[in-house]
Amino acid sequence: MTVTVRALMSASLLLAVTGAASAQTTITVATVNNGDMIRMQRLTPDFNAKHPDIKVNWVTLEENVLRQRVTTDIASKGGQYDVLTIGNYEVPIWAKQSWLVPLDNLGADYDQADLLPQVAQGLTLNGKLFAVPFYAESSMLMYRTDLLEKAGLKMPENPDWDFIAQAAEKMTDKGAGVYGICLRGKAGWGENMAFLTSMNNSMGGAWFDMQWKPQFDKPEWKKTLDTYLKLMSSYGPPGSSSNGFNENLALFQTGKCGMWIDATVAASFISDPKESKVADKVGFAPAPTRAGGSNHGNWLWSWNLAIPASTTKAEAAKTFVAWATSPAYTKLVAEKEGIANVPPGTRSSLYKNEAYLKAAPFAPMTLKAIEAANTQKPSEQQVPYTGGQFVAIPEFQAIGTAVGQQFSAALAGKASAEQALSASQALTSREMTRAGYPK
Repeated sequence: MTVTVRALMSASLLLAVTGAASAQTTITVATVNNGDMIRMQRLTPDFNAKHPDIKVNWVTLEENVLRQRVTTDIASKGGQYDVLTIGNYEVPIWAKQSWLVPLDNLGADYDQADLLPQVAQGLTLNGKLFAVPFYAESSMLMYRTDLLEKAGLKMPENPDWDFIAQAAEKMTDKGAGVYGICLRGKAGWGENMAFLTSMNNSMGGAWFDMQWKPQFDKPEWKKTLDTYLKLMSSYGPPGSSSNGFNENLALFQTGKCGMWIDATVAASFISDPKESKVADKVGFAPAPTRAGGSNHGNWLWSWNLAIPASTTKAEAAKTFVAWATSPAYTKLVAEKEGIANVPPGTRSSLYKNEAYLKAAPFAPMTLKAIEAANTQKPSEQQVPYTGGQFVAIPEFQAIGTAVGQQFSAALAGKASAEQALSASQALTSREMTRAGYPK
């Protein structure tokens, strides 16, 4: 009798445990291998404690791979992921296709009105948010103050490309493993083409004219690519054609870069003494423009969390998204990692927080760059598109990557600037014609 009772009790206990386990919902989050996302994964135990009924499975990928996989999955309605990390390029395009779940109710304490208007605008369609920003960025110049002083130079309030070339030459000491400038070279529409499109905007150029004709045969693109290749071949690190954001971040943190023009989000990592050898020797300035120009090529990018319409776990996914982008998460990062390391560029309140402004010397420049980004008029020329560092049409993802491969090949010495520009003009013309432009 005792054995039978014990057996029944054991069976009941097993059933209770099994039932509890089966009640747990597992969501799969696809994200990029950037520092802020890695930090989010480290802090997931906080989410687990608050929501023990939801288990988070992470898929962390390099930027180009992430884009390829989530695009394939959502277009095919594969349902492989429940939360996607995507950019403000994809959000409006995918929302129009009804591929994303609207995020118009994330809880009373979410404070949607606190999101920076410039950022929220790019994630909104017909008055509804279809993704929420995890962090947002523009572009700026980050530089070694000690190397600039050693070179006998002073950073202008609004540097131009001529000054950049002068400073890069004087900062370079290849014998010591120090290079005057680090820039993106890895092929990809969101890698080297994010930088080069912005640089071309600062040179007065454009991707297309009003008839959607590609502009790679125009002087502005030639000036852009010639300047870029000269800077990188003379003053850049070896193997630059393989370097993207993360590679250049590591180079700067280890003291190998005099200047780096890239995402404002990098500022907290290069000025953190726990992660950067040059943390106390970093200065910030606006991204360069051409001599006499006023367009600094400021891009506006946000890495956002979105929920694909193909998921069967939308409520659990929404709970996670609300946690990761909430004011409470900002407070959590501040407590665990230091307030200077909270995800930047998403909430107005952050830039009114005196503790943050004191801890993050880069904060005013970041906000200024974000507010200066004009995604509605990225070029000084009249153009039929919006975007900034990308062209906001569905075809750009493939075209931008193909052009990026041409420019990366030129940086690697496998093609001349003229060959890269000619090939880019031809392939872009072909694909735009095939897609039926002008529309």
